[in-house]
Amino acid sequence: MAEQTFELPDLGEGIAEGELVSWLVEPGDAVEADQTIAEVETDKALVEVPSPYDGTVKELHAAEGETVPVDSVIVTFDVEDGGVDDEAADESGSEDAVESAVEAVDDDAGETAESDGRVFAAPSTRTLARELGVDLEAVSGSGPGGRITAADVRAHAETGDETAETEATPEPGDGEGEEPVLVESDGAARDRTLAMPATRRLARDEGVDINDVPASEERDGEAFVTQSDVREYVGAGGEAAASAASGTGDSGPSSGERVPYSGVRRTIGEQMARSKYTAPHVAHHDEFDAADLVDVREDLADAADAEGVNLTYLPFVVKAVTRALQEFPFLNSSLDEDAEEIVLHDEYNIGIAVATDAGLMVPVVKHADEKSLVELAAEIDDLATRARNRELSREEMQGGTFTITNIGVIGGEFSAPIINHPEAAILAMGPIAKRPWVVDDEVVARETMRLSMSVDHRLVDGAEAAQFTNRVQELLGQPARLLL
Repeated sequence: MAEQTFELPDLGEGIAEGELVSWLVEPGDAVEADQTIAEVETDKALVEVPSPYDGTVKELHAAEGETVPVDSVIVTFDVEDGGVDDEAADESGSEDAVESAVEAVDDDAGETAESDGRVFAAPSTRTLARELGVDLEAVSGSGPGGRITAADVRAHAETGDETAETEATPEPGDGEGEEPVLVESDGAARDRTLAMPATRRLARDEGVDINDVPASEERDGEAFVTQSDVREYVGAGGEAAASAASGTGDSGPSSGERVPYSGVRRTIGEQMARSKYTAPHVAHHDEFDAADLVDVREDLADAADAEGVNLTYLPFVVKAVTRALQEFPFLNSSLDEDAEEIVLHDEYNIGIAVATDAGLMVPVVKHADEKSLVELAAEIDDLATRARNRELSREEMQGGTFTITNIGVIGGEFSAPIINHPEAAILAMGPIAKRPWVVDDEVVARETMRLSMSVDHRLVDGAEAAQFTNRVQELLGQPARLLL
């Protein structure tokens, strides 16, 4: 056996360190090349770090929650003599291997047939493919640059093309590449359980003690739990039972604690402070009659649903904003302070603020002005889902020229949103609700929408902000124009 150390790879340009959020392996675990071994948080992204080797974890050199400099040793492996592929190790340690949890993998190193091509997919997506018995070479990627997403894998599996292969595929980790590990704990249904590392990770992710999971097999005289056993246990309410029995849940920090100011929270804080201290904010609020918008959305909802798309009001707002930005170019600008120039952007890339468990994420819909309502709805839904699952690449959160945030979904009416610097403005959508409204000199109950806007006063005056908002409201008040 040969001992090999592995350093935290380059996480992207200008990034010198990352917070080690969680280890997905423990000393003694058998690992395969490209298997995710850790999650590192930086630059608003959760990066999955893959193993460069087939071997066994000997030692972990960093603790969860620790900030780790790039190029510092984080783990030591025991690998078979002659089993170290320097080229593969270098590739796994490169920026391409870990940047934004998207990695290029040689297919002849995986579970599928040999190929001279390359598959681009996050490690978690490859794990899902192994679980479903899906050959990634047969999957068409819908992500940037042809990257395969988890949704692509699930859609491919649901076609039925892989059914026979799935039935014949053993549980991940049940093959020759890994050995089962004996897990011991007190206060559970069993004292000891045999399980593969992947099964242990699944149980840990689901919040259950693996010694409480009924075993479907027995090996070497010990109860052996598979991933199917864990899923069945969770599906039967085991997760809730485990939480209730322990008296604890995933409730997060409680009063009186000190929580580290790090990772995504620190990144968000620094960005917001930079924006607020750099750009003099001006706020503008307004309200408009949205009755026609409600009717048009209802008319189109069934057609969109037939295409598998949930048509909300947000795509209409994006469409109206991009149309208005073309008429008010300074709202779609940024300030180049070094050159002392205002840059009027000729692309309309709309950031969509998404609240996640880790904090605010702003994925960007590129060239939003060129897309239909259905295309916008589908892309926004995909970006928001992957933002909440921490599956976005850094590129998908860069390049925005204007941001929209929907405060209405959490019950907000008005807001004073902070600009996503260096953009010139941000628009906040309030909820559509019935409110008193004057129609033909009569006060009636009318469905209205409230808008809030903040602009950088260095680039945009209050009058122009009001004119822009009026144009957006005009387009949304007569939404048929957006279909032209």
